[in-house]
Amino acid sequence: MEKKFNSKAILITFMIGAFFAILNETLLNIALTELMTVFGVDAPTVQWLATGFMLVMGILMPVSALLIQWFTTRQMFIGVMTVFLFGTVIAACAVNFPMLLTGRMIQAVGTGLLIPIIMNALLLLYRPEVRGKIMGTFGLVIMFAPAIGPTLSGVIVDLLGWRWLFIIVIPFAIFSILFAMKYLQNVGEVTRPRADLLSIILSTIGIGGIVYGFSSAGEDPDGFASAKIIAVIAISLISSVLFVLRQLKLDEPLLDVRVFAYKNYTRGVVIFVIVIMAMFASEIVMPMYLQGPLGFTAKTAGLLLLPGALLNGLMSPAMGALFDKFGPRKLIIPGTIVLIGVMVFFSRINPSVPMWSFIIVYIILMLSISAIMMPAQTNALNELPKHLYPHGTAISNTLQPVAGALGVSVFVSIMNQGQKSFLAEHKGAAAGEQLMNEAMTHGVHHAYWFALALSCIAFLAAIFIKKAVSPDFDKE
Repeated sequence: MEKKFNSKAILITFMIGAFFAILNETLLNIALTELMTVFGVDAPTVQWLATGFMLVMGILMPVSALLIQWFTTRQMFIGVMTVFLFGTVIAACAVNFPMLLTGRMIQAVGTGLLIPIIMNALLLLYRPEVRGKIMGTFGLVIMFAPAIGPTLSGVIVDLLGWRWLFIIVIPFAIFSILFAMKYLQNVGEVTRPRADLLSIILSTIGIGGIVYGFSSAGEDPDGFASAKIIAVIAISLISSVLFVLRQLKLDEPLLDVRVFAYKNYTRGVVIFVIVIMAMFASEIVMPMYLQGPLGFTAKTAGLLLLPGALLNGLMSPAMGALFDKFGPRKLIIPGTIVLIGVMVFFSRINPSVPMWSFIIVYIILMLSISAIMMPAQTNALNELPKHLYPHGTAISNTLQPVAGALGVSVFVSIMNQGQKSFLAEHKGAAAGEQLMNEAMTHGVHHAYWFALALSCIAFLAAIFIKKAVSPDFDKE
Protein backbone atom coordinates (compact mmCIF):
# COMPACT_ATOMS: atom_id res chain seq x y z
CA MET A 1 0.00 0.00 0.00
CA GLU A 2 1.34 3.40 -1.06
CA LYS A 3 2.19 5.76 1.78
CA LYS A 4 0.10 8.95 1.92
CA PHE A 5 1.81 12.23 2.66
CA ASN A 6 0.50 15.45 4.14
CA SER A 7 2.21 17.38 1.34
CA LYS A 8 0.94 20.81 2.46
CA ALA A 9 2.36 20.39 5.97
CA ILE A 10 5.66 19.19 4.51
CA LEU A 11 5.82 22.17 2.10
CA ILE A 12 5.05 24.65 4.92
CA THR A 13 7.77 23.05 7.07
CA PHE A 14 10.28 23.42 4.27
CA MET A 15 9.32 27.02 3.49
CA ILE A 16 9.62 28.18 7.13
CA GLY A 17 13.09 26.68 7.51
CA ALA A 18 14.31 27.75 4.06
CA PHE A 19 13.10 31.35 4.41
CA PHE A 20 15.23 32.15 7.45
CA ALA A 21 18.22 30.10 6.30
CA ILE A 22 18.29 31.79 2.87
CA LEU A 23 17.46 35.22 4.34
CA ASN A 24 20.73 34.87 6.23
CA GLU A 25 22.72 34.85 2.96
CA THR A 26 22.21 38.59 2.41
CA LEU A 27 21.13 39.72 5.90
CA LEU A 28 24.69 40.53 6.98
CA ASN A 29 25.90 42.33 3.83
CA ILE A 30 24.78 45.84 4.80
CA ALA A 31 26.32 45.49 8.28
CA LEU A 32 29.85 44.67 7.01
CA THR A 33 31.05 48.28 7.29
CA GLU A 34 29.92 48.51 10.93
CA LEU A 35 31.50 45.14 11.74
CA MET A 36 34.85 46.40 10.39
CA THR A 37 34.73 49.14 13.05
CA VAL A 38 33.39 46.92 15.85
CA PHE A 39 36.04 44.20 15.43
CA GLY A 40 38.86 46.33 13.97
CA VAL A 41 39.26 44.35 10.73
CA ASP A 42 39.82 45.54 7.15
CA ALA A 43 37.51 45.18 4.15
CA PRO A 44 39.08 41.98 2.64
CA THR A 45 38.87 40.28 6.08
CA VAL A 46 35.26 41.24 6.83
CA GLN A 47 34.28 40.18 3.29
CA TRP A 48 34.92 36.58 4.36
CA LEU A 49 31.58 36.70 6.19
CA ALA A 50 30.00 36.75 2.72
CA THR A 51 32.64 34.95 0.61
CA GLY A 52 33.20 32.23 3.21
CA PHE A 53 29.46 31.60 3.49
CA MET A 54 29.23 31.02 -0.27
CA LEU A 55 32.41 28.92 -0.22
CA VAL A 56 31.09 26.51 2.45
CA MET A 57 27.77 26.20 0.63
CA GLY A 58 29.55 25.36 -2.63
CA ILE A 59 31.74 22.71 -0.99
CA LEU A 60 28.80 20.96 0.72
CA MET A 61 26.42 20.82 -2.25
CA PRO A 62 28.05 17.79 -3.98
CA VAL A 63 28.08 15.84 -0.69
CA SER A 64 24.33 16.49 -0.28
CA ALA A 65 23.50 13.79 -2.86
CA LEU A 66 25.25 11.21 -0.65
CA LEU A 67 23.73 12.43 2.62
CA ILE A 68 20.18 12.46 1.16
CA GLN A 69 20.60 8.74 0.41
CA TRP A 70 22.09 7.98 3.84
CA PHE A 71 19.58 9.70 6.15
CA THR A 72 15.80 10.12 6.27
CA THR A 73 14.11 13.40 5.36
CA ARG A 74 13.30 14.12 9.02
CA GLN A 75 16.84 13.37 10.17
CA MET A 76 18.36 15.58 7.47
CA PHE A 77 16.01 18.56 7.84
CA ILE A 78 15.96 18.62 11.65
CA GLY A 79 19.72 17.97 11.71
CA VAL A 80 20.69 20.79 9.33
CA MET A 81 18.28 23.26 10.96
CA THR A 82 19.83 22.40 14.35
CA VAL A 83 23.30 23.04 12.89
CA PHE A 84 22.03 26.35 11.47
CA LEU A 85 20.56 27.30 14.87
CA PHE A 86 23.85 26.42 16.61
CA GLY A 87 25.78 28.66 14.21
CA THR A 88 23.29 31.51 14.68
CA VAL A 89 23.65 31.36 18.48
CA ILE A 90 27.48 31.42 18.22
CA ALA A 91 27.35 34.44 15.87
CA ALA A 92 24.88 36.27 18.12
CA CYS A 93 27.21 35.78 21.11
CA ALA A 94 30.43 36.60 19.21
CA VAL A 95 32.98 38.56 21.24
CA ASN A 96 35.59 38.72 18.46
CA PHE A 97 35.77 38.35 14.67
CA PRO A 98 37.02 34.70 14.57
CA MET A 99 34.02 33.67 16.72
CA LEU A 100 31.63 35.57 14.44
CA LEU A 101 33.18 33.98 11.34
CA THR A 102 32.96 30.51 12.94
CA GLY A 103 29.26 31.00 13.65
CA ARG A 104 28.72 32.24 10.11
CA MET A 105 30.47 29.19 8.60
CA ILE A 106 28.38 26.81 10.74
CA GLN A 107 25.25 28.63 9.50
CA ALA A 108 26.47 28.03 5.95
CA VAL A 109 26.68 24.28 6.60
CA GLY A 110 22.98 24.24 7.46
CA THR A 111 21.95 26.50 4.57
CA GLY A 112 24.09 24.66 2.01
CA LEU A 113 22.57 21.26 2.78
CA LEU A 114 19.01 22.50 3.22
CA ILE A 115 18.14 23.44 -0.39
CA PRO A 116 19.08 20.07 -2.02
CA ILE A 117 17.15 18.20 0.72
CA ILE A 118 14.02 20.25 0.05
CA MET A 119 14.20 20.10 -3.74
CA ASN A 120 14.75 16.34 -3.76
CA ALA A 121 11.76 15.81 -1.43
CA LEU A 122 9.51 18.06 -3.55
CA LEU A 123 10.42 16.11 -6.70
CA LEU A 124 9.40 12.88 -4.97
CA LEU A 125 6.21 14.35 -3.45
CA TYR A 126 4.68 16.02 -6.51
CA ARG A 127 4.00 14.73 -10.00
CA PRO A 128 5.62 16.57 -12.95
CA GLU A 129 2.35 18.19 -14.09
CA VAL A 130 2.09 20.26 -10.88
CA ARG A 131 5.78 20.70 -10.07
CA GLY A 132 6.02 24.10 -11.74
CA LYS A 133 3.59 25.66 -9.28
CA ILE A 134 5.22 23.93 -6.29
CA MET A 135 8.77 24.83 -7.34
CA GLY A 136 7.53 28.35 -8.06
CA THR A 137 6.08 28.58 -4.55
CA PHE A 138 9.39 27.42 -3.12
CA GLY A 139 11.13 29.82 -5.54
CA LEU A 140 9.19 32.64 -3.87
CA VAL A 141 11.17 31.88 -0.70
CA ILE A 142 14.49 31.51 -2.55
CA MET A 143 14.07 34.87 -4.33
CA PHE A 144 12.08 36.87 -1.78
CA ALA A 145 14.28 36.18 1.26
CA PRO A 146 17.57 37.47 -0.28
CA ALA A 147 15.70 40.43 -1.84
CA ILE A 148 14.43 41.82 1.46
CA GLY A 149 17.62 40.84 3.34
CA PRO A 150 19.60 44.09 2.78
CA THR A 151 16.58 46.35 3.46
CA LEU A 152 15.56 44.43 6.59
CA SER A 153 19.18 44.35 7.71
CA GLY A 154 19.50 48.13 7.40
CA VAL A 155 16.44 48.69 9.60
CA ILE A 156 17.55 46.16 12.25
CA VAL A 157 21.13 47.49 12.43
CA ASP A 158 19.93 51.12 12.70
CA LEU A 159 17.34 50.39 15.41
CA LEU A 160 18.78 47.48 17.41
CA GLY A 161 22.41 46.82 16.44
CA TRP A 162 24.18 44.09 14.44
CA ARG A 163 23.71 41.26 17.02
CA TRP A 164 19.96 41.39 16.43
CA LEU A 165 20.52 40.20 12.87
CA PHE A 166 21.17 36.82 14.52
CA ILE A 167 19.03 37.09 17.68
CA ILE A 168 15.85 37.68 15.67
CA VAL A 169 16.47 34.51 13.61
CA ILE A 170 16.88 32.22 16.66
CA PRO A 171 13.18 31.86 17.69
CA PHE A 172 12.15 31.21 14.08
CA ALA A 173 14.81 28.51 13.68
CA ILE A 174 13.59 26.85 16.92
CA PHE A 175 9.98 27.05 15.69
CA SER A 176 11.00 25.47 12.36
CA ILE A 177 12.64 22.52 14.17
CA LEU A 178 9.63 21.98 16.47
CA PHE A 179 7.20 22.27 13.52
CA ALA A 180 9.25 19.70 11.59
CA MET A 181 9.25 17.30 14.57
CA LYS A 182 5.45 17.37 14.58
CA TYR A 183 4.55 17.49 10.88
CA LEU A 184 7.48 16.44 8.68
CA GLN A 185 7.26 12.94 7.17
CA ASN A 186 10.01 10.92 5.55
CA VAL A 187 10.06 11.09 1.76
CA GLY A 188 12.03 8.66 -0.41
CA GLU A 189 14.15 5.67 0.54
CA VAL A 190 17.42 5.36 2.46
CA THR A 191 19.82 3.34 0.26
CA ARG A 192 23.18 4.14 1.97
CA PRO A 193 25.53 4.03 -1.06
CA ARG A 194 29.26 3.64 -0.41
CA ALA A 195 31.04 6.91 0.33
CA ASP A 196 34.14 7.48 -1.81
CA LEU A 197 36.63 9.55 0.21
CA LEU A 198 38.77 10.50 -2.82
CA SER A 199 35.67 11.89 -4.60
CA ILE A 200 34.83 14.01 -1.56
CA ILE A 201 38.41 15.38 -1.45
CA LEU A 202 38.46 16.13 -5.20
CA SER A 203 35.04 17.84 -5.12
CA THR A 204 36.04 19.92 -2.08
CA ILE A 205 39.24 21.14 -3.77
CA GLY A 206 37.50 21.62 -7.12
CA ILE A 207 34.34 23.45 -6.09
CA GLY A 208 35.94 25.23 -3.13
CA GLY A 209 38.86 26.39 -5.26
CA ILE A 210 36.65 27.68 -8.06
CA VAL A 211 34.39 29.66 -5.69
CA TYR A 212 37.40 30.98 -3.72
CA GLY A 213 39.46 31.77 -6.82
CA PHE A 214 36.78 33.68 -8.68
CA SER A 215 35.54 35.43 -5.54
CA SER A 216 39.09 36.54 -4.64
CA ALA A 217 39.85 37.73 -8.19
CA GLY A 218 37.50 40.68 -7.71
CA GLU A 219 39.33 41.72 -4.52
CA ASP A 220 42.91 41.15 -5.74
CA PRO A 221 44.56 44.28 -7.23
CA ASP A 222 45.94 42.18 -10.12
CA GLY A 223 42.61 40.37 -10.68
CA PHE A 224 42.95 37.31 -12.91
CA ALA A 225 46.59 38.25 -13.65
CA SER A 226 47.53 37.40 -10.05
CA ALA A 227 49.81 34.34 -9.82
CA LYS A 228 47.96 33.20 -6.70
CA ILE A 229 44.53 33.40 -8.41
CA ILE A 230 45.83 31.61 -11.51
CA ALA A 231 47.30 28.81 -9.37
CA VAL A 232 44.11 28.37 -7.28
CA ILE A 233 41.82 28.27 -10.35
CA ALA A 234 44.18 25.91 -12.24
CA ILE A 235 44.38 23.46 -9.32
CA SER A 236 40.61 23.59 -8.79
CA LEU A 237 39.90 22.97 -12.50
CA ILE A 238 42.31 19.99 -12.59
CA SER A 239 40.68 18.62 -9.44
CA SER A 240 37.20 19.08 -10.96
CA VAL A 241 38.21 17.20 -14.14
CA LEU A 242 39.68 14.35 -12.05
CA PHE A 243 36.48 14.31 -9.98
CA VAL A 244 34.28 13.95 -13.10
CA LEU A 245 36.49 11.19 -14.55
CA ARG A 246 36.35 9.29 -11.25
CA GLN A 247 32.55 9.56 -11.06
CA LEU A 248 32.25 7.96 -14.51
CA LYS A 249 34.25 4.93 -13.28
CA LEU A 250 32.46 4.36 -9.95
CA ASP A 251 29.44 2.06 -9.61
CA GLU A 252 28.11 4.32 -6.84
CA PRO A 253 29.38 7.83 -7.69
CA LEU A 254 29.28 10.64 -5.14
CA LEU A 255 27.73 12.83 -7.82
CA ASP A 256 26.41 11.04 -10.90
CA VAL A 257 27.46 13.28 -13.80
CA ARG A 258 25.58 10.98 -16.18
CA VAL A 259 22.61 13.27 -15.60
CA PHE A 260 24.12 15.38 -18.41
CA ALA A 261 23.25 12.57 -20.83
CA TYR A 262 19.67 13.87 -20.54
CA LYS A 263 19.55 16.70 -23.10
CA ASN A 264 16.79 18.74 -21.47
CA TYR A 265 18.65 18.61 -18.16
CA THR A 266 21.84 19.88 -19.80
CA ARG A 267 20.05 22.70 -21.67
CA GLY A 268 18.13 23.70 -18.58
CA VAL A 269 21.29 23.82 -16.46
CA VAL A 270 23.11 25.93 -19.10
CA ILE A 271 20.24 28.45 -19.10
CA PHE A 272 20.03 28.37 -15.29
CA VAL A 273 23.77 29.08 -14.90
CA ILE A 274 23.69 31.99 -17.39
CA VAL A 275 20.70 33.59 -15.67
CA ILE A 276 22.34 33.20 -12.22
CA MET A 277 25.49 34.88 -13.57
CA ALA A 278 23.47 37.75 -15.06
CA MET A 279 21.43 38.21 -11.87
CA PHE A 280 24.35 38.10 -9.41
CA ALA A 281 26.43 40.40 -11.61
CA SER A 282 23.61 42.92 -12.02
CA GLU A 283 23.10 42.97 -8.26
CA ILE A 284 26.77 43.99 -7.88
CA VAL A 285 27.47 46.13 -10.98
CA MET A 286 24.25 48.17 -10.91
CA PRO A 287 24.56 49.36 -7.28
CA MET A 288 28.17 50.35 -8.03
CA TYR A 289 27.03 52.39 -11.04
CA LEU A 290 24.15 53.95 -9.12
CA GLN A 291 26.53 55.03 -6.35
CA GLY A 292 29.22 56.13 -8.83
CA PRO A 293 28.27 58.18 -11.91
CA LEU A 294 24.62 58.53 -10.84
CA GLY A 295 25.60 59.76 -7.36
CA PHE A 296 23.07 57.90 -5.17
CA THR A 297 23.72 56.76 -1.60
CA ALA A 298 23.97 53.04 -0.83
CA LYS A 299 20.55 53.05 0.86
CA THR A 300 18.87 54.84 -2.08
CA ALA A 301 20.52 52.50 -4.58
CA GLY A 302 19.19 49.52 -2.61
CA LEU A 303 15.67 50.97 -2.58
CA LEU A 304 15.79 51.61 -6.36
CA LEU A 305 16.62 47.94 -6.96
CA LEU A 306 14.13 46.60 -4.40
CA PRO A 307 10.92 46.69 -6.54
CA GLY A 308 12.51 44.46 -9.21
CA ALA A 309 13.90 42.04 -6.63
CA LEU A 310 10.55 41.75 -4.82
CA LEU A 311 8.59 41.24 -8.05
CA ASN A 312 11.08 38.55 -9.08
CA GLY A 313 10.15 36.57 -5.98
CA LEU A 314 6.43 37.34 -6.00
CA MET A 315 6.04 36.27 -9.65
CA SER A 316 7.75 32.92 -9.11
CA PRO A 317 4.54 30.97 -8.18
CA ALA A 318 2.68 32.52 -11.13
CA MET A 319 5.48 31.57 -13.52
CA GLY A 320 5.43 28.06 -12.06
CA ALA A 321 1.67 27.75 -12.72
CA LEU A 322 2.16 29.01 -16.30
CA PHE A 323 4.93 26.44 -16.74
CA ASP A 324 2.53 23.65 -15.69
CA LYS A 325 -0.07 24.90 -18.18
CA PHE A 326 2.01 25.85 -21.21
CA GLY A 327 5.36 24.08 -20.76
CA PRO A 328 8.84 25.60 -20.73
CA ARG A 329 9.18 27.00 -24.26
CA LYS A 330 6.44 29.64 -24.03
CA LEU A 331 8.12 31.10 -20.93
CA ILE A 332 11.84 30.56 -21.46
CA ILE A 333 12.08 31.66 -25.12
CA PRO A 334 10.25 35.01 -24.62
CA GLY A 335 12.13 35.41 -21.32
CA THR A 336 15.54 35.09 -23.00
CA ILE A 337 14.47 37.51 -25.77
CA VAL A 338 13.50 40.08 -23.11
CA LEU A 339 16.79 39.37 -21.31
CA ILE A 340 18.71 40.18 -24.52
CA GLY A 341 16.77 43.48 -24.85
CA VAL A 342 17.57 44.44 -21.25
CA MET A 343 21.28 43.72 -21.76
CA VAL A 344 21.25 45.95 -24.85
CA PHE A 345 19.77 48.76 -22.71
CA PHE A 346 22.35 48.32 -19.93
CA SER A 347 25.19 48.18 -22.51
CA ARG A 348 24.20 51.73 -23.56
CA ILE A 349 23.39 53.17 -20.12
CA ASN A 350 24.80 56.60 -19.18
CA PRO A 351 24.22 59.22 -16.45
CA SER A 352 21.67 61.07 -18.62
CA VAL A 353 19.27 58.08 -18.67
CA PRO A 354 16.09 59.01 -16.72
CA MET A 355 15.89 57.20 -13.40
CA TRP A 356 12.32 56.03 -14.00
CA SER A 357 13.43 54.21 -17.18
CA PHE A 358 16.26 52.49 -15.28
CA ILE A 359 13.86 51.29 -12.55
CA ILE A 360 11.39 49.97 -15.14
CA VAL A 361 14.11 48.16 -17.11
CA TYR A 362 15.51 46.61 -13.91
CA ILE A 363 11.99 45.39 -13.01
CA ILE A 364 11.70 43.90 -16.53
CA LEU A 365 15.10 42.21 -16.02
CA MET A 366 13.98 40.55 -12.79
CA LEU A 367 10.63 39.51 -14.31
CA SER A 368 12.43 37.91 -17.26
CA ILE A 369 14.67 36.05 -14.81
CA SER A 370 11.61 34.71 -12.94
CA ALA A 371 10.17 33.55 -16.30
CA ILE A 372 13.40 31.70 -17.11
CA MET A 373 15.12 30.42 -13.99
CA MET A 374 12.61 28.26 -12.12
CA PRO A 375 10.94 26.85 -15.31
CA ALA A 376 14.38 25.95 -16.74
CA GLN A 377 15.47 24.23 -13.52
CA THR A 378 12.14 22.42 -12.99
CA ASN A 379 12.00 21.19 -16.59
CA ALA A 380 15.61 20.00 -16.34
CA LEU A 381 14.87 17.95 -13.21
CA ASN A 382 11.60 16.63 -14.65
CA GLU A 383 13.48 14.62 -17.27
CA LEU A 384 15.50 12.63 -14.73
CA PRO A 385 14.46 9.22 -13.34
CA LYS A 386 13.79 9.16 -9.59
CA HIS A 387 17.10 7.53 -8.62
CA LEU A 388 18.94 10.51 -10.15
CA TYR A 389 16.94 13.22 -8.31
CA PRO A 390 19.53 13.61 -5.50
CA HIS A 391 22.30 13.96 -8.09
CA GLY A 392 20.36 16.32 -10.37
CA THR A 393 19.40 18.64 -7.51
CA ALA A 394 22.91 18.50 -6.01
CA ILE A 395 24.54 19.46 -9.33
CA SER A 396 22.16 22.35 -10.11
CA ASN A 397 22.51 23.66 -6.55
CA THR A 398 26.30 23.27 -6.64
CA LEU A 399 26.42 25.35 -9.80
CA GLN A 400 24.46 28.19 -8.18
CA PRO A 401 27.24 29.55 -5.91
CA VAL A 402 29.82 28.70 -8.60
CA ALA A 403 27.86 30.69 -11.21
CA GLY A 404 27.34 33.51 -8.70
CA ALA A 405 31.05 33.78 -7.89
CA LEU A 406 31.94 33.45 -11.57
CA GLY A 407 29.39 36.07 -12.64
CA VAL A 408 30.44 38.65 -10.06
CA SER A 409 34.20 38.25 -10.58
CA VAL A 410 34.08 38.13 -14.39
CA PHE A 411 31.68 41.07 -14.71
CA VAL A 412 33.59 43.20 -12.20
CA SER A 413 36.93 42.30 -13.85
CA ILE A 414 35.60 43.21 -17.31
CA MET A 415 34.21 46.48 -15.92
CA ASN A 416 37.55 47.31 -14.26
CA GLN A 417 39.49 46.52 -17.44
CA GLY A 418 37.09 48.71 -19.43
CA GLN A 419 37.69 51.55 -16.99
CA LYS A 420 41.48 51.14 -17.21
CA SER A 421 41.48 51.06 -21.03
CA PHE A 422 39.34 54.21 -21.15
CA LEU A 423 41.65 56.06 -18.73
CA ALA A 424 44.70 54.89 -20.74
CA GLU A 425 43.16 56.30 -23.93
CA HIS A 426 42.46 59.63 -22.19
CA LYS A 427 45.79 59.86 -20.38
CA GLY A 428 46.31 63.51 -21.32
CA ALA A 429 42.87 64.59 -20.07
CA ALA A 430 42.54 66.40 -16.78
CA ALA A 431 41.73 63.93 -14.01
CA GLY A 432 38.45 64.59 -12.27
CA GLU A 433 35.07 63.23 -11.28
CA GLN A 434 33.63 63.54 -14.79
CA LEU A 435 36.50 61.55 -16.33
CA MET A 436 36.13 58.79 -13.70
CA ASN A 437 32.37 58.65 -14.29
CA GLU A 438 32.91 58.35 -18.05
CA ALA A 439 35.49 55.60 -17.43
CA MET A 440 33.09 53.64 -15.21
CA THR A 441 30.29 54.03 -17.78
CA HIS A 442 32.67 52.66 -20.41
CA GLY A 443 33.53 49.72 -18.11
CA VAL A 444 29.85 48.95 -17.41
CA HIS A 445 29.18 48.90 -21.18
CA HIS A 446 31.96 46.31 -21.63
CA ALA A 447 30.52 44.15 -18.83
CA TYR A 448 27.06 44.16 -20.36
CA TRP A 449 28.36 43.37 -23.84
CA PHE A 450 29.62 40.14 -22.28
CA ALA A 451 26.23 39.68 -20.59
CA LEU A 452 24.56 40.21 -23.97
CA ALA A 453 26.68 37.41 -25.47
CA LEU A 454 25.69 35.08 -22.60
CA SER A 455 22.02 35.98 -23.07
CA CYS A 456 22.25 35.03 -26.76
CA ILE A 457 23.68 31.62 -25.76
CA ALA A 458 20.74 31.18 -23.33
CA PHE A 459 18.32 32.00 -26.16
CA LEU A 460 19.93 29.41 -28.46
CA ALA A 461 19.66 26.77 -25.72
CA ALA A 462 16.01 27.76 -25.12
CA ILE A 463 15.12 27.16 -28.79
CA PHE A 464 16.03 23.48 -28.44
CA ILE A 465 14.38 22.90 -25.08
CA LYS A 466 11.36 20.58 -24.89
CA LYS A 467 8.82 19.75 -22.21
CA ALA A 468 10.29 16.93 -20.14
CA VAL A 469 8.56 14.25 -18.08
CA SER A 470 10.32 11.85 -15.75
CA PRO A 471 10.35 8.32 -17.24
CA ASP A 472 9.34 6.93 -13.81
CA PHE A 473 6.13 8.94 -13.82
CA ASP A 474 5.42 7.90 -17.42
CA LYS A 475 5.20 4.31 -16.19
CA GLU A 476 2.76 5.10 -13.38
